Amino acid sequence: MWQYKHFQELSAQDFHQIIKERTKIFVVEQGCAYQEVDDIDLKAIHLIKRQKGSIKAYARIYKDNRTIKIGRVLVPGEFRNEGHGKELIKTALDYVNCHYPNSEVTIQAESYLKDFYEKFGFKTTSDLYYDYEIGHYDMELEKKVPALQH
Repeated sequence: MWQYKHFQELSAQDFHQIIKERTKIFVVEQGCAYQEVDDIDLKAIHLIKRQKGSIKAYARIYKDNRTIKIGRVLVPGEFRNEGHGKELIKTALDYVNCHYPNSEVTIQAESYLKDFYEKFGFKTTSDLYYDYEIGHYDMELEKKVPALQH
């Protein structure tokens, strides 16, 4: 079941579970020592897919100036290759289209996920760069150009 929650709507249990998964993946699994919990959590929409008490997928969506950013995208290792990532991005984009229509949407993609995000309409807007020794691309959702009326 998908849930969209503002920070204030998260229970202590919710936030603990989210931070536990984010730290497990982004700090431990990827070997990156950085400030995982940040002030963006306070203003973000937390998109969570839970089944039987476990987080199957998670991302946070937030506005940064006039740009909507989708970040901290994750599927825990034990649930990968089950379609949760595709469902997560589709659900996040549906949320963005509903609440922030016509906004620029960006994502910071790990290099091995570039093709995955391209399938959803994201295009690369940067050269390959390294953040904590992990290759990344900045990507932006391509705007759909309406067909010309004849």
